[in-house]
Amino acid sequence: MGAAAASRGAGAVELLVGGGATLLLYPACWALRRVVGLDAAELAAGFLTFHAASALNDPHFAVTYLLFYRKAHRELRDDRVPLAQRARVLVAGIVAPALLAAWCAYALATRSAPALGALLQVMFALVGWHYVRQGFGVVAVLSQRRGVRVDPASRRALSAHAYAGWALAWANPAVPAMELEEKGVVFRALAHPAWLERAALVAFVVTGLGVVAALVARARRGEPALPAVPLVGFIVSVWCWTIGASWDPVMVYLIPALHSAQYLYFVLLRERGRARELEGPPTFGRPAGERLALLALSAAGLGWLLFRGGPAALDAWLVPRGRGVDHGALGPTPYLAAAFAFVNLHHYFMDHALWRRDDPEARYLFAR
Repeated sequence: MGAAAASRGAGAVELLVGGGATLLLYPACWALRRVVGLDAAELAAGFLTFHAASALNDPHFAVTYLLFYRKAHRELRDDRVPLAQRARVLVAGIVAPALLAAWCAYALATRSAPALGALLQVMFALVGWHYVRQGFGVVAVLSQRRGVRVDPASRRALSAHAYAGWALAWANPAVPAMELEEKGVVFRALAHPAWLERAALVAFVVTGLGVVAALVARARRGEPALPAVPLVGFIVSVWCWTIGASWDPVMVYLIPALHSAQYLYFVLLRERGRARELEGPPTFGRPAGERLALLALSAAGLGWLLFRGGPAALDAWLVPRGRGVDHGALGPTPYLAAAFAFVNLHHYFMDHALWRRDDPEARYLFAR
C-alpha cells in the first residue's frame, strides 16, 4: 500500500511538472484578475517570475551548457558516434556560438539596433520550435517510462502537429511590420501576412486530425493507448505554451517558468539515473545526492552569471551613463539584450544535439 501511494504521488508530481499545473493556473490567474484587478495581478506575476527565474529559468539554460560540454569533446573524437550526431555537436558546440558571438560583437561595436534586433527576431521565431520539440519529447519519454512505445505512425503525426503549432504560433496574429522593444533594444519586426496565418491554421487543424487518426489506428491494432499524463504534457506544451502564450495577460509571465520546470524535471531523471550508476560498481563514485546537488548549484551560479551578473557588469562598465546621455535605439542595456539572445539561441542548438534517442546517456531517462 505504501508503494502504491508513493507511485500515485510520483504520478501526480509528474503530471503537474510535465504541464498539468498550467490547467490549474489558468483559472487561478483569472480569479486573481477578478479579485485585485489586471494591473495588480500583472505586477504580482512579474515580480514573482523575475525572482523565480534565478531558481528555474536561468538554471534551465545554464544546465544545458554543463551537460552538453561535459561530453561534447568525447563525441567529436569518437568514431563510434554516428556522423550525423558528430555534425550536430560540432555545429552546436563550436560553429553556432562562434557565429552568434560574431553577430553580437558586430551589433555592439557598431551600436546597431537593427542587427541586434534581427538576432532577437530569430530567437523569437525559434522559441516555439524549442517548446514544441520539448513537448514531443515529453510524450515520447514519459510514455516509454510507463512501458508504452510510441509507434512510428503516431510519432510522425505528433511531430507534424507540433511543428504546425510552432508555425501557427509564429504567424498568429497577422500584423504589419512594426516597432518592438526588448531589453531596451528598439527594432522593426517583420510583418506577418494574413495568408500565412490562415495557412498555418489549416495545417494545425489537419495535423490535429492526423493525430486523432493515428491514435484511433493504434487502438484498432490492439496496441495500448498512449498514457494520459504524457499527452497532457504534449498538448499543454504545443497548445497552451506555444500557440496560447498570449491567451491570458497574467499567464504569459508564468509560461517560461513552467517550461523551465518541465525541462529541469527531465534533467533530474537523466542525471539521477547517471548518478546512481556512477555511485555503484565498478566506479564507486561520490553519492548520487551529492552529484545532483553540485549540478544544481553549478547551474544556479552559471545562470546568474549569464543573465544577471555578467551582463549587468558589462553594461555598467561599457555603456555611458549620466544626465543627458542618449542611448538611442540600442537602449541602456545592450549587453543584457545580447546575452539574452545569445544564450537562448545557443541553448536551442545544444538542446537539439543533446536530447537524442541514440545518445547512450538517454538510457538514464528510463532508470527507476
